[in-house]
Amino acid sequence: MAAETDISPYVEKFEEFYSEALREKINRLLSEYPLQKSLFVDYEELERFDREIADLLIKQPDTILRAAEQALLAATEVAYKTAHPSEAYEPHVRFFNLPESNLLIQDISSRQIRELISVKGVITKRGPVLHKVKVAVYRCQLCDAVIKVPISKNSPAPQVCPECRKRALKLEEDNSYFVDVQYSEAQELLERLKGGAPAAAIDLWLEDDLVNYVIPGETVEITGIMRLRPPQGSKTKGEGAQIYTRYIDVVSIQKTQREFEELETTREEEQKIRELASDPQLYEKIRESVAPGIYGHNEVKDALALQLFGGTPEKYMTGGAPIREDIHVLLIGDPGSAKTRFLQYVINLAPKGIYVSGKSVTGVGLTAAAEKDELGDGGWTLKAGALVIASGGIAAVDEFDKISDTERAAMHEIMESQTVSVAKAGIVARFRAKTSILAAANPKFGRFDPSKLPSLQFDIPPTILSRFDLIFPIIDVMDEVQDSALASHLLHIHRSAAEGKARQPEQKAEPIPADFLRKYIAYARRNVKPVLSQEAIEKLKEFYVEIRKRGKSEGAVPITPRQIEGLVRMAEASAKVRLSSTVTIEDAERAIKLTTYVLDKVSRDRETGRIDADIIMTGRPKSQIDKINAILSIVQRMQAQLGAAEIKKVVEEATSANIDETTAHRLVEELIFKGELYKVKPGFVKLVEQTGE
Repeated sequence: MAAETDISPYVEKFEEFYSEALREKINRLLSEYPLQKSLFVDYEELERFDREIADLLIKQPDTILRAAEQALLAATEVAYKTAHPSEAYEPHVRFFNLPESNLLIQDISSRQIRELISVKGVITKRGPVLHKVKVAVYRCQLCDAVIKVPISKNSPAPQVCPECRKRALKLEEDNSYFVDVQYSEAQELLERLKGGAPAAAIDLWLEDDLVNYVIPGETVEITGIMRLRPPQGSKTKGEGAQIYTRYIDVVSIQKTQREFEELETTREEEQKIRELASDPQLYEKIRESVAPGIYGHNEVKDALALQLFGGTPEKYMTGGAPIREDIHVLLIGDPGSAKTRFLQYVINLAPKGIYVSGKSVTGVGLTAAAEKDELGDGGWTLKAGALVIASGGIAAVDEFDKISDTERAAMHEIMESQTVSVAKAGIVARFRAKTSILAAANPKFGRFDPSKLPSLQFDIPPTILSRFDLIFPIIDVMDEVQDSALASHLLHIHRSAAEGKARQPEQKAEPIPADFLRKYIAYARRNVKPVLSQEAIEKLKEFYVEIRKRGKSEGAVPITPRQIEGLVRMAEASAKVRLSSTVTIEDAERAIKLTTYVLDKVSRDRETGRIDADIIMTGRPKSQIDKINAILSIVQRMQAQLGAAEIKKVVEEATSANIDETTAHRLVEELIFKGELYKVKPGFVKLVEQTGE
């Protein structure tokens, strides 16, 4: 109680502080209340005014906050009540920008109990809005006495009537004053964790105008008082019964939204960054630094470098729909071809990254989980999953083909519109998941066969395959010269590692240290927003029109409008690599070169030699779809004439339509297996009739 009687000197100090430094902010609060209910005060301003009171705010926040709010009320209540005599006026003072904001959630200790602290985190859960008594009105059921009691966080409810000294008090809810409260949860930022440390989480207590201010997936800086919650209803005896849980009583919460670009750079580092940007060997150096331990695969390394930099952010279509700037890459190929190593290198380089394996991930682990609300009313709340937490960074998904169909369904929305729509336990919500996806998949039958269609070799539907900007088959080709170079490279790495050396003599360019490259990427993403030059536009347009024209003459769709957006993203990323605000013709050519490489490896119809986008978009080349349609037409015609089609005659007629006998037999068997045809008797088939409901 001594602190309460001693509060007046602090109130006077704050009145002086408000009149000197915050007059304009206070006038704005008066004009906007109750839409704005809080006065936000920068801690640095208070520290410049009076260092002693600023230090006390950290050590005794309850006392100083009460003084700050009392001083604000004294300075403004008369002015507000004069203009609005019938309205309640209870403004808050919220401090932010504490000097010690590098505290990790996992490092909050018992030394900081009841102190003002600042931590950064990502919101993972938000509970329902609850209501807490702020001023309780009690009526004695015996003597009818009425008492008003302000309820603070630690004040117990009165039990005895002050008039008759009997235990007959009853709360009058209609006359009591309530305030909105909400529990939330924040988790450690992934980019701030070192090594394999698990991400710590802490509960947040939000009151009044902070309720519903944050949503899961948002990156925030939290300023609040660290408090303890006593064990409730614990059946544990002895020392276990005295274990308290912690939470932050939030004073203010600021959305940072920097995410991937969280890394700060010094002036010296910025100078080094600009020097590297003008290096003529820049692209070679970055390529060799993306995965220095992996031999070859230059196209893959180029693509991963562009993915790390990303396209130009904050672009919107007419009507306000956002345009995705994140590049999605899929690596498919043989076991032991370093796909997982590529993923790990990229996650190590990305300032914000998360790694998950398809075999061990669940749908709710990727998107959002419904959990029982242990802190609030016992209802259900949604907890953000891996792709929501990785928002603003890169998510590496290994064993992508092993993700089950139900869980993979969520990927459609995440990869295109970059949101997660959830309907679980009666809660319908949409989270932000602005994430670049780097996925790796293995063929169904062990090794990738270039002569077969990709869709037949992977358990990945064409609808998902088509959303990747680049798909790289990583094939283990047996070549004596290449095998010798690869063996030398690996053996040299092992010897160098044992000797404590890092350099690899085979490399053309000296790799950039990972820590510096991470800062280079963060700096580029934070400061560079490239715009397409007219020359780059013409080059991309010329490539698109030319390849479409060639496809039209050959009777196949080689490229779709979706690829144009991918080309633009890659060209913008290429400009970002050298910190250029203009996308030049060289950037457009780099994007075209990568796209052409991928089209040749994945979208070339081995039967006709044509590039056909349908291989990825629909799972089959147009030449095969035409043959299937031809066989279905033959069966339909024979069925109309004879009641059923004889397989032998179908194959004979198909050969006259330039379909060889073996292919015709295979396609008929495939159509029977897929349920398009059925055998009425040995050697005869009919079309499966599509009955409308």
